[in-house]
Order: sequence, then C-alpha cells, then structure tokens
Amino acid sequence: YYNYQKKKNNFYTLSNMKRSNKTKIVATLGPASADKSVMKRMVEEGVNVFRLNFSHGTHDDHRRSMQLIRELNDENHWNVATLADLQGPKLRIGTVEEGTVLEDGQKFTITTDEGPGNKVQAYLNYEQIARDVKAGERILIDDGKIILKVLTTNGLNKVETEVIQGGPLKSRKGVNLPNTRVSLPCLTPKDLEDLQVALQGGVEWIGLSFVRSANDVLELRQKIRDHGYSALIISKIEKPEAVMDFDEILSVTDGVMVARGDLGVEVPMQNVPLIQKEIVNKAHQASKPVIIATQMMESMIQNLSPTRAEVNDVANSVLDGADAMMLSGETSVGEHPVEVIKAMSMIIQQVESSGQIKVKTDHPPTVRNERYVTDSICYNASKIADQIGAKAILSMTFSGYTAFKISSHRPRTNILVFTANRSILNTLSLLWGVRGFFYDKMVSTDETFDDIKKMVIANGIVEKGDFMVKIASMPIKDKGMTNMLKIGIAE
Repeated sequence: YYNYQKKKNNFYTLSNMKRSNKTKIVATLGPASADKSVMKRMVEEGVNVFRLNFSHGTHDDHRRSMQLIRELNDENHWNVATLADLQGPKLRIGTVEEGTVLEDGQKFTITTDEGPGNKVQAYLNYEQIARDVKAGERILIDDGKIILKVLTTNGLNKVETEVIQGGPLKSRKGVNLPNTRVSLPCLTPKDLEDLQVALQGGVEWIGLSFVRSANDVLELRQKIRDHGYSALIISKIEKPEAVMDFDEILSVTDGVMVARGDLGVEVPMQNVPLIQKEIVNKAHQASKPVIIATQMMESMIQNLSPTRAEVNDVANSVLDGADAMMLSGETSVGEHPVEVIKAMSMIIQQVESSGQIKVKTDHPPTVRNERYVTDSICYNASKIADQIGAKAILSMTFSGYTAFKISSHRPRTNILVFTANRSILNTLSLLWGVRGFFYDKMVSTDETFDDIKKMVIANGIVEKGDFMVKIASMPIKDKGMTNMLKIGIAE
C-alpha cells in the first residue's frame, strides 16, 4: 500500500510509509470497520488487504466497501488489495426457540423440513444429509460446542441422533460433518451471485471456502474467466479432504489459506499446528502465498490488548514464514479495529527484527519449462542479494510473476517491484516482503533502472554506496520474460 506522488522529473516519491513489515495483514470489513475514516487509520497502522466476507452483509454493503477501498487507494495513492471470501456450502441450522438447551444422552432429530427448532429437533439447510450420513458418524454444531452421534437415518428427510455433548442451541449456528463426504457443490447459487458482484467490483483475490479437491478450484477459475475477469484464487484449507488432496489443490490455485476455525473442528485439534506448518512449507516451495486465519487475536474483539497466547500465535505464524495473517471478528465486529491492527503490526515488527526467522526456502528451479530462465534469475537474485548484503532487489514486472517467485525465496533484503498495472500493484500487496510501486515510463532498460534508482534513493530506501540487484526483461519495451540480472551500486 506504499504511497507515491508524481514529481516533475518523471518519477514517484513515497510518503507515509509508517509500516514496512514483510508479513502482511488481512483485515475483514464489517459493521465495526466499514467506515472510510476507520479504514484509512487501519491502513496507516498496517493493513495490506481488506477482506469482504460474503457470508454476512448484503450486496449493497459489499459494493459500498469496494467503492471505499477504491477511493482510499486513489486519494492516498495506496495499493490495498481486496479479497472477496465466498461463503461456500456452509451448513447451518435454522431458527431455534430462545433458551433451548440440549442435554447429554438425549435424543435429537436433524430434519430438512423447514420450521422452528426446539429441544427435540432442528432444521438443517442440507437436503442430502439423510442420504449422506451413516450411523456412528458425528454431527458438530457451533464449532463443536455441541456433539451429536448419528443413530439412524430414513434416507429422505430425518436423521436421528444422540447428544454426546450438550449445551445451549442457538439459531443459525454452523454445522460440521467431519466423518461425512458432503455431496454439495463447492459453488452454491449464492456463491455464483456473490462472485459476479465481487468481480464487477474489481477485487483482486477470490477466497474459495470448503475446498475439497483441485476440481473445485478449476471450476471457480472457469467461472471467473467466463465473466471475463482474471482475479486470483485463494483456496481455503478447512476440510479433511483438502488436507488429503493438498498437493493437487496447490498445483492449480494461486494461494492458500489455513482456515483454522472449521479445520480445527473437522480434524483432530492436535493435528492443526502440524498441518499449518506443512501447508506453509509446501506453499513456499510452490511460490504461492499462504494466509493464516481464525482466532489470531480474538480476545481483542472486546479487549484493548491480546492474550499472551495470541501474541505467541501471531509470532509463531511469522516464524513459520506465513505471507499474511488474517483478522476476522476482531476487525469486522470488534470494539477496537484500529488498535488490533496496531498490536499485530507491533508483534510482526518485533519478530521480523529479531533475526530468528529461519524458513526453508532453498528451492532452485529444476524443470526446464518456458519459465526456467526467469525462475533461475529470481532464485539467484535472492541468493546473490543475501550474499552481498544488497539493500534491495529491484524488479520490473508486467504480470507479477517475478514478485511471486522472489517473495517465495524470502530474501533478507527489500523486494521492490515496479509496474504500470495498478491491478497487479494491488494484487502484490498480499505477498510477503513485496513493495509495489507504480512506474509507467519505459524507454530503455538502462534509463528505466536509472529512474527507479533515483526513486528509491530519494525516499531513503537505498543510500548511496548500497548494492542493488536488478532484474528485468531485455529489451524492456518488449515486455517479455525476465532474462537479465545485474548488480549495481547506488550513486
């Protein structure tokens, strides 16, 4: 979200670069934060991406939020990205009588016949449940606070269960079926309507919920293309099937999210930390950004400071090498949306400055495909920059590809990416360590990098005498693949 302002000598200067954390922050908009002045303060404290949660709010609410993001970017010369998170086949019970409490050991019926719920039965918005579940399988309600065991099913509209763990049953709570292969499509009719609204609003990233296979991602990709857009996809890993099929999903998605809320209910809770680390490591190898989400600083929904456990959770996600961390209720409905951003930024900054992040990123290209030369240059640019203590890697990009690659190698230096495509600038705001700058004057490679060098020196990012590693395509005006690496000294 780094600012620029046009100068008379044909380059841009930055301002208000209050935060330069390499690990990015994704903040969910909602009633507590979908206000222009609040959003501006959140960006100033460290937000790089705003998330629109299509599980809540109306289309008009989301259109207004997208308009506010555009206005803030235009007025402040920011590159804040937008992530539209589709609800997916979220299972929920219907309305329930106030004060309903389920007791351990009692019988309880799940039905697909609409009507008010009570102590003996409740409606579920999943028509196939009676056909899909089997005796002995579990049904979890409200993030596992209530646990039911399937006794019998009539295969049509009713499932008889026993309450294994009771508690208050409230309206519209989510339902998880950790042992059941759900036969719902990944994209519901609601998702398709929401997708059209998001794409028309110009979002850069689409979050796909409850991914079960690579085919789900490919289906969404085709829908995006059918609408004539090129938004990138974040696959949310929150189902056991997604964990099992993760390699295939990773090969076709643009990024992933470790959605620990539903994942922690669907798989044994003790497995989640190891799954998180494995996903982050594999995403690095594939040069795909990874977001860690859910309950990062949940106590700050009410409190002005996080718990020590939450501080450790955020710090460990930084140490794991996550590209970004996401805040949900903390910023959408919490009482302190700006303060939670400030707190998370402080934690990130402290960990990143400690020198204790040791991420496995040594993955040189091995496949001699059409990107082999570009991949090799990005890999070696990162290694050379670290070896010589370069102050920055400077890259011209037309597609954003080199930014993804360099970011995945996690160089210790600044990653500065220059492009004339404002949509790509926004997109790159999610990537670890990447700072995007608008630059649209391209005559020759030498003249372009001379302009860029003046820009970074003028803004104190690079000082005279510092090494810089520069990569680009030659000739630059052809906008081809990266084929040049050059070491320079700021003068």
